[in-house]
Amino acid sequence: MTAIRTLALALATAALACPAAHAAKVGVSWSNFQEERWKTDEAALKAQLARTGDSYLSADAAGSPEKQLADIDGLIAKGAQVLVILAMDKDAILPALRKAAQRKIPVIAYDRLIEAPGVFYISFDNKEVGRLQARAVLAAKPKGRFVIIKGSASDPNSDFLRAGQQEVLEPAIKKGEVQIVGEEYTEGWRPEVAQKNMEQILTRTGGKVDAVIAANDGTAGGVVAALAARGIKGLPLSGQDGDHAALNRVALGLQTVSVWKDARQLGQQAAAVASSLAARKPVEGMVKWTGGDKKLSVDALFLKPVPVTRENLDLVVGSGWIGKAELCKGVAAAGAPAACK
Repeated sequence: MTAIRTLALALATAALACPAAHAAKVGVSWSNFQEERWKTDEAALKAQLARTGDSYLSADAAGSPEKQLADIDGLIAKGAQVLVILAMDKDAILPALRKAAQRKIPVIAYDRLIEAPGVFYISFDNKEVGRLQARAVLAAKPKGRFVIIKGSASDPNSDFLRAGQQEVLEPAIKKGEVQIVGEEYTEGWRPEVAQKNMEQILTRTGGKVDAVIAANDGTAGGVVAALAARGIKGLPLSGQDGDHAALNRVALGLQTVSVWKDARQLGQQAAAVASSLAARKPVEGMVKWTGGDKKLSVDALFLKPVPVTRENLDLVVGSGWIGKAELCKGVAAAGAPAACK
C-alpha cells in the first residue's frame, strides 16, 4: 500500500472514530468547476462531512468574483457556521471575509491563499509544486529556450509556483544554459488563454522553443494545442493536478510531468479542519505560516505533492485515481510506459 493511500485510510479511520459532537453547517464557495479536479475535491469534502455528521451547503461562482460575494452572503444567510472558500480573486473576496468576521464565522482558504487575519489556509506546498515541475522539465531538457506559462494573476498560487520554478532554473539561467524566451499569466487559468499566449510566443520566437513549464494541466492542454498547430510534438512540458487527460498525455509522451495534488486528500482534510473550527477545537498538524506577499501570520496546513512521470504512472492507477484503460488510451505497445504494459 502506498504512503498516500495509507494517509487517506488513516484520515478516514480517524474521522469515523471521532464524529462531531454537534453537527455543523459548512458553507463551501467554489470559484468554478472549470478544472476537472474540483468535482473530486467536492466529493471528498462532502463524504468527510457526512462521516462526521456535519452538513454541506455549497455555491458555484461560475468564475465571477461578484457572484462569489453574493454566494457567500447566501451561505451565511442559510446558517453556515464555517466557510470554506476557493477564491476566484484574492482581493475581491475581502468584503465577504469582513462579514464573516463580524459574525465570528471561521473561514478556510481552500487551496488558494486569502491573506487576511483569522483565515485558515489549507493547500499543498505550491512552491514545491513549482520546483517539481521545473526539475522534471530541466531533467528532460538541461539546456535550451524555455517558456513559462503561468496561472491567473489574481491567484497567489501562480506566483508561489513561479518562485519554486525559479529556484530550480536559476543556476542554469546564470550559466546561460537556459533562456526564458516567453512568460505570460493565464487569465482565469483558462486553457484557451494559455493556447493563445503560447501561439503568440511561438510567433515572436519563430517557433524556436525547447521546453515549456506550464502552471497546471489545463494550461498544459492549451500549450499542446498551440504546439500541435505548428506540427510540434513531444516538447518537454509540465503541469499539475493529475487531470486524466494530462496523465494520458504523460503516457503518450506529450507531457513530461503532472505534479499530482491528490484532491481526495485535500477535500477530506479541509472538511476535518472545518469540523474542528466549528467545534472551536485545535487542528492537528497546523503550522504558523508567513509566506504570503503581506507576510501575515496565518494558521495553515500543507499537504505533499507528488510528481507523476512515465516512470511512476502505476502510482495513480494503483491508488484508484485513474483506470488503466483511460490512462493508456492510444498508447502504442512499443515504448509504452510500464503502467500500460
